[in-house]
Amino acid sequence: MELDERKLKILAAIVMQYIRSGEPVGSKTVCTMEGITVSPATVRNEMSALFDMGLLEQPHTSAGRVPSHLGYRVYIDRLMAPEILSPRERDELDACFNVGDPDPDRLIADATERLAEYTGCAAAATTITAKSVYVGRVELIPADERTVVIMVLANNGVIKSKICRVDFRVTPDICGFFTKFANSRLSGRSLYEVSLSFINAVAVSMGEYSRLFTPLLAAIFELCKEIFDGPYCHSGEGNLLSYPELWNSAYDLFNLLSSRERMRSVLCSDEEAIRVMIGKENREQELCRCSVIVAHYRITDDSVGAICVIGPVRLDYARLMPHLAYFATTLGKLLSDTYSR
Repeated sequence: MELDERKLKILAAIVMQYIRSGEPVGSKTVCTMEGITVSPATVRNEMSALFDMGLLEQPHTSAGRVPSHLGYRVYIDRLMAPEILSPRERDELDACFNVGDPDPDRLIADATERLAEYTGCAAAATTITAKSVYVGRVELIPADERTVVIMVLANNGVIKSKICRVDFRVTPDICGFFTKFANSRLSGRSLYEVSLSFINAVAVSMGEYSRLFTPLLAAIFELCKEIFDGPYCHSGEGNLLSYPELWNSAYDLFNLLSSRERMRSVLCSDEEAIRVMIGKENREQELCRCSVIVAHYRITDDSVGAICVIGPVRLDYARLMPHLAYFATTLGKLLSDTYSR
């Protein structure tokens, strides 16, 4: 059975009404909606056909119909007209960003929190570092007689540092020696290649100095991994409790959002500008009753990021998709400016 124009109009009407109300939609309600000019009997027949095609579901025997996950997919791919952001909406989204704090990790965390508040959904964000990003330079800065600050600078502009206590007396000569040695082994090497086995091999090559400097090399490994992995932020888990259909799965959703590794697989599966995963389309079982809208943004030639909103399947896609796309583009520009300072 083909989806003719009338079936598509009725499907779109049901989806939009269900998004607004969260209640099953009956034929009488459909007949009152804009663009529907046929009789209730005809609407009932078409709804029955859409049900047989798997595009509608009937949650209760005497209730109206609700869109299935497949119905939402047809709506998004073929029927939805994304809303155009008004100047006021752009201003509201721009106001979500803390542009006064130059720290990129803080900027991403604040943006994620504001996005959750703005959308009434849960939100998560991360950055994705290309394997071509390499260590630009390692610096060892003395703090006191037993403490140093070790700093790793990557060629994409990201800088990470760590305070380390050491078992030797810190002098300018020792700091100079270690800095020269570390850069001879690490400068220009891909962050992806700085593994534990590589750091162990570097330590062994130091010979008699290995025992003294292994803690510093371990710190370098942690900093390189931190830069390559990028930040992961999430916020707005409590917003999910405002949707009754998610109450039974809320605990599992909270745990999923707390898992950096599992959420990175949700955020980083591809680099489409914006992507929607509906219900069972999601890889993670906890998201089978949710929709996830992911937007990617570019920071530098070697680094991109991803930010998403998570909510019930009855999200207002026509509104949220352009809002999230604008939000992601703005975040990418701000991060790019921050890294280039």
